[in-house]
Amino acid sequence: MHRKPLTLACGDYDRTRALLEGTVVPDGIDLTYLRLPVEETFFRMVRHREFDVAEMSLSSYCASLGKAETAGVPSPFVAIPVFTSRMFRHGGGIYVNADSGIEQPSDLIGKKVGNAEFQLTANVWIRGILEDAYGVPVDAVSYVTGGQETPGRIEKGAIQTPYDLSVIPGDRTLSDMLHTGEIDAFYGPRIPSSFYAGDGKVRRLFPDPVATEREYFARTGIFPIMHVVAIRRDVYEANRWVAMSLFKAFSEAKKLAQEAFVDASALRYMSPWLIQHAEEDRALLGDDFWSYGLDANRNVFEPFLGYHHAQGLSPRLLSADELFAPETLESFVI
Repeated sequence: MHRKPLTLACGDYDRTRALLEGTVVPDGIDLTYLRLPVEETFFRMVRHREFDVAEMSLSSYCASLGKAETAGVPSPFVAIPVFTSRMFRHGGGIYVNADSGIEQPSDLIGKKVGNAEFQLTANVWIRGILEDAYGVPVDAVSYVTGGQETPGRIEKGAIQTPYDLSVIPGDRTLSDMLHTGEIDAFYGPRIPSSFYAGDGKVRRLFPDPVATEREYFARTGIFPIMHVVAIRRDVYEANRWVAMSLFKAFSEAKKLAQEAFVDASALRYMSPWLIQHAEEDRALLGDDFWSYGLDANRNVFEPFLGYHHAQGLSPRLLSADELFAPETLESFVI
């Protein structure tokens, strides 16, 4: 039987492992799974469109839609509502220099903050949450961008933003500048290496991030989405059926991972209280807290799309309904 060959670039996750191993095979597709770091995947897909299908930053995807609309051309990618990465960002995203005088979120006002890239999804969420919940306006901070651990990082795509934004010297890194106090804080999805220096000069903004994030979810019901899965438009237009085929396969792979995670016969991962943590997660977040599909996540997209537009990263306010392949937004019934 002839199967359509497609190349997927994606991270290494429990929820996608069955696709990597071939336990789940998408209908009609011969899938080559390239297991790559997210930064490499994003850069190569956005800059050069190297893959048929790829995990993609939600922010980069939304920006691509806006740029295409402004240019009067079709967008280069079509996403499916599969969310390979979700993460709260109070603890995994905001770090401060211990000598900066930042003890609470409002102390960020007037400070210099590093972002590896201004448009990173994590940073869009962080800036939006800080403004909404803690009274830190996006324009009350000055921003610098550059390599977090290696000099010379650039934005994947050109951006236009009204904020105070500059680039650090080409031979410096944000992690080192945070450690020395040349910048006061850092927003980003990866933990800066200077946090682990052991001298206490870099710390998290929120001293009890888990409690802070639990309170955020209890108040908003939002488990932030970071990544979607995007199909290159030429692949999608030539074979529109692949959108639903991939959606079904990703969903099945996630289901298998959920079942394996709570298999108490032997711990799946090296965490002594893994099962208890899983039970706590479900009690707080609900049984399917890592849900795919649009309808179950409209409450997540509404604030994010508002943040993205307000921060100058999309020329107009996008609606959640226009983000995804329409084939994946409805299904047959018997």
